[in-house]
Amino acid sequence: MTDAAARAFLDKLFTAAVAAAHPETCLPPALPPPPAQGRLILLAAGKAAGSMLEVAERHYLDTLGFDPARLAGIGVARHGYGRPTRRLEMVEAGHPVPDAAGLAGAQKSIDLAASATADDLVLVLLSGGASANWIAPAMGVELDDKRALTRALLRSGANITEINTVRKHLSRIKGGRLAVLAQPARVVTLAISDVPGDDPAVIGSGPTVPDPSSLAEARDVLARYRIDPPPSVAVALRDSANESPKPGDAAFANAEYHLIARPADSFVAAEQLVREAGLEPILIGDNLEGEAREVAAEQAALARALKADGRSAVLLSGGELTVTMRGQGRGGPNQEFALALAVALDGALGIHAVAGDTDGTDGGGGDASDPAGAYVTPDTLARAAAAGLDPAAFLANNDSTGFFEALGDLLTPGPTCTNVNDFRAVFVEN
Repeated sequence: MTDAAARAFLDKLFTAAVAAAHPETCLPPALPPPPAQGRLILLAAGKAAGSMLEVAERHYLDTLGFDPARLAGIGVARHGYGRPTRRLEMVEAGHPVPDAAGLAGAQKSIDLAASATADDLVLVLLSGGASANWIAPAMGVELDDKRALTRALLRSGANITEINTVRKHLSRIKGGRLAVLAQPARVVTLAISDVPGDDPAVIGSGPTVPDPSSLAEARDVLARYRIDPPPSVAVALRDSANESPKPGDAAFANAEYHLIARPADSFVAAEQLVREAGLEPILIGDNLEGEAREVAAEQAALARALKADGRSAVLLSGGELTVTMRGQGRGGPNQEFALALAVALDGALGIHAVAGDTDGTDGGGGDASDPAGAYVTPDTLARAAAAGLDPAAFLANNDSTGFFEALGDLLTPGPTCTNVNDFRAVFVEN
């Protein structure tokens, strides 16, 4: 297979993975009937918030003919991820570092939830990215302090569960508090999972489910990664008033939670295409965690073994890898994985790969134009050498974007308006 044909095949896999988790596909069958008497309050947050709100609004207003006067709500998505709505407000906000737009959008969401009555249905449409988009700092904590803490956590190498443990104890909306606010209304949450293990308490920092983590665990995360928090954060994490509601709390008696798309669904779609191409799909796992460059080295070894055995196969994996920042470059876990994979493969023939975030952007500065990931080809290192690029130096500086940008090998689909985390495919041809 030519390099162009291999890239087209990998693009097809990535596109199928994204489509399987898009709200247009997975949301309509899960939408509950509207309330008989009260309002339908739609609260959406995350990278899929715009598309989820758009699909839900169309379903209730057009398909069911629901009275628009009884429909209220707001969606808060990442900048560049908004979608056109007719009745409901759409806000674009900062991610991964929160901003003032997210602060305002979260407050409006809190106010709507708090206004709900027993006759109302509060429908929460949740997706990855909600933790940054719904930013409602605990009392005494300023937005700038949350921003500084978020930057420190992202650079530390902490995984998403650890990061969200901290977030949940510094918020007025996360860690089950949205369900508390919405009492006595019925609360239904429909979620697209972007976290390893699909844990509702981690997806979007679990705004409508009990939180099993504690203030002490949040403090332990900061200590483990040697993060010196702003003084207001240190005070808040020792204030018992910021402990989150736990399993068994009466606030969750009238709350339901449903996963409508998971990383596993995307890999089912990708595996089908691999088989149709006459290749062997090998799913390493949809919930991998760990340092991106270490996982890349492991997968390079697996790919080399397949090549040596004469097997034509595609290694598939998802999850959320981490990057411990030691340099000053640009990139994200998928691009760093791709760069480390290229170095580990060292020009091995017949092995191509793509690594990308299904939301369309991978780390970076938080812009919607950031790349989603990168491609690796058998001649990646040869082309780099011809261009005077030192892969090891770029890797040491965490500058995977700079490396692949120079080669023209960035994956740039733009915002996909969904998010089931990372998608990696290593294609071994024999």
